[in-house]
Amino acid sequence: MDSPLRITTRAHARAGLIGNPSDGYFGKTISFIIRNFGAEVTLEESEQLRIEPNERDHSVFPDIGSLARDVRQFGYYGGIRLLKASVKRFFDHCTQAGVTLHRRNFTLRYSSNIPPQVGMAGSSAIITACWRALTAFYGVEIAKPLLPSLVLSVENDELGIPAGLQDRVIQAYEGTVFMDFNRAALEKLGHGLYEELDPALLPPLYVAYTTRLSEGTEVFHNDIRGRWNRGERDVVSAMHHWAGLAQRVRDLLVAGRGHEIGPLLNENFDLRRRLYRLSPGNIEMVETARDCGASAKFTGSGGAIVGTCEDEAMFERLKSALAPLQVAVIRPEILPP
Repeated sequence: MDSPLRITTRAHARAGLIGNPSDGYFGKTISFIIRNFGAEVTLEESEQLRIEPNERDHSVFPDIGSLARDVRQFGYYGGIRLLKASVKRFFDHCTQAGVTLHRRNFTLRYSSNIPPQVGMAGSSAIITACWRALTAFYGVEIAKPLLPSLVLSVENDELGIPAGLQDRVIQAYEGTVFMDFNRAALEKLGHGLYEELDPALLPPLYVAYTTRLSEGTEVFHNDIRGRWNRGERDVVSAMHHWAGLAQRVRDLLVAGRGHEIGPLLNENFDLRRRLYRLSPGNIEMVETARDCGASAKFTGSGGAIVGTCEDEAMFERLKSALAPLQVAVIRPEILPP
């Protein structure tokens, strides 16, 4: 008897360099992949279809304090809902596309070392890795520009999680990508306009994060969506402004002037601070990094920041200054080793 087929796939964390959160509002962004962290999905052929829990999915605790700490770190739901929703959405997509799937079954399991709920796209990494495993198992081809939209539909349509395309695009393409989500392109093509940039164009960067300040995307983005839908002038204007910042950074990078983007990253955060209600801890993290001479903005929705860092001396100052805040600082690995 042949050995069961076994497939292992990965998707990495990411940082929104500039333009976020306009990606969910027909804006423009630049993101890069962070290979330091990733989610892994293993699919193994089996008699029945099974989805196995990870340590994030357990419901047994030694005491009430442990339950509270677990919820603060991982939220109320683990990764099983992400895998179940991915499999269901994959089946629906294939059915709608007239793709006949073979009848062999599989067991899915996942693992992830992406810091949870700090704006590094941990949930979409699990979903993206799952789609890669499913397409390999069933021999289904999905065009790269369409994969992010399908991954997003798992969160938006199946799970009711508000999110934009940015995370899913960079996890599908990897490297560094400039993304234009203008309404005309989305309506005509079903996806945005994605331009892959050479990561070598980026200046020296750092990423800093702490799970102490984490909060789910569902919480962070709630009010802004309603204000956007109501056409509130400040919100609509901000989305246009963030898109413009992304375009300016893209143009500077392509022109070989990446060392000039730091002030634009700061501007991205300063506008966010005026528009959003941010926690004192998140503001302190940004201000501490800036006091070291670095630029700083959120990688996503709080809990992690990204910025330019001129040299190793500044990088060491960042690590020393942020350590008392329980903030870790890394150099992001963008290209494969």
